[in-house]
Amino acid sequence: MSIQIFNSLTRQKEAFVPLEEGKVKMYVCGPTVYNYIHIGNARPVIVYDTVRRYLEYRGYDVKYVSNFTDVDDKLIKAANELGEEVPEIAERFITAYFDNTKALGCAEADVHPRVTGHMPQIVEFIEALIEKGYAYESQGDVYYHTRKFDGYGKLSHQSVGELKIGARIEAGDKKQDALDFVLWKAAKPGEISWESPWGKGRPGWHIECSVMAREHLGDTIDIHAGGQDLTFPHHENEIAQSEAYTGKPFARYWMHNGYINIENEKMSKSLNNFVLVNDILKELDPQVLRLFMLSVHYRHPINYSKGLVEDAKAGMERIRTAYGNVKHRLENTAGLGDHNDIWLSKIEAIKQQFIETMDDDFNTANAISKLFDLSKLANTYLLEKQTAEPVLQTFVDVFDELSEVLGLPFAQSELLDAEIEALLEERIEARKNRDFARSDEIRDQLKEQNIILEDTAQGTRWKRG
Repeated sequence: MSIQIFNSLTRQKEAFVPLEEGKVKMYVCGPTVYNYIHIGNARPVIVYDTVRRYLEYRGYDVKYVSNFTDVDDKLIKAANELGEEVPEIAERFITAYFDNTKALGCAEADVHPRVTGHMPQIVEFIEALIEKGYAYESQGDVYYHTRKFDGYGKLSHQSVGELKIGARIEAGDKKQDALDFVLWKAAKPGEISWESPWGKGRPGWHIECSVMAREHLGDTIDIHAGGQDLTFPHHENEIAQSEAYTGKPFARYWMHNGYINIENEKMSKSLNNFVLVNDILKELDPQVLRLFMLSVHYRHPINYSKGLVEDAKAGMERIRTAYGNVKHRLENTAGLGDHNDIWLSKIEAIKQQFIETMDDDFNTANAISKLFDLSKLANTYLLEKQTAEPVLQTFVDVFDELSEVLGLPFAQSELLDAEIEALLEERIEARKNRDFARSDEIRDQLKEQNIILEDTAQGTRWKRG
């Protein structure tokens, strides 16, 4: 079975066939870096990191590009309020973005282009649109003439006549038509700006992604992705700009993830319920947050609540515990039993089900359920009188393989530092010497570091609390 993607452009699932066999060109709209990312920003980062991981798992060579908007009205406002320069603020929050997303298990893109690094290309692109009759200059601004592009509205499935953008042409307005959108903004006094044929200014929001996608991926890309809120006008405007410029389709598959609600309410500044990832990670295991984000199909809305996060935490612990139990048995049990093909077949069946559900429009919710199935099967197998090394090793390998696809590695060895390892060794010696007071003291000390110990017939193992 081939991978099926729900294409927002056609509103149906389609077999994924990239332009070039074995290669995928993928562009994901990144954040405007005027503050720490909030949980709404984190969802597309996690979702499309997982899409990328799965495409690579299925053998594709993926070139993944995700931009930073490092100059716009929000950055200028923040700079004025803080008495700093726009580049300083952008650099600070780009660093914070990488810190947060790395903690969430997201790999960096192959390219993270910035708007400020593409000004010559942006100016050239706008000049070409003017020459082709799709754009016009007006008092230092440049606007895209929306009605000139016949396909406008095809992504949001609206006709030009049906579009409601809440705009009217007032007396003295620079635009020829209320539907026209800005490509270049004339600089106001004191604003950061760049030279152009139309005077000093800076790009409009939409033009940047058209330019950076083409610069790094070519005229036509395979997958363009982002949040549902970007469908209109941002992605619609990207299509209009890019296809007017090149005369070619801009993107073959459009993917959009759903909204996030906070405790059943829409996240908004007016409700003061914005949740910053930087704050969440001070209290919550980042793997739990990632598991939570992937526990709902990416196209559906997701509700962030304490109860649901606790459910994700409990689910993560179930999987980690099963993984740890199997790995502990593999590493510490002598006299392993005979090979058993029945158990290997059961493990393989779960793996194939995982692949089938991910092939179906990257259904991570169902994929996670396969990890729970694998955990349940592992726990059942460990009740056998004899366990075989090939079976135990296969459990561990498949746990590692599938969890890596989801960006949720469960290997515990990475979680222990030298100090904790030394304390574990000291506790083992204390128990051998019947120094139970010291043994209990070390147990309590490790508990403070969120390490819970379990003394079993095969020795001491640990897990996160």
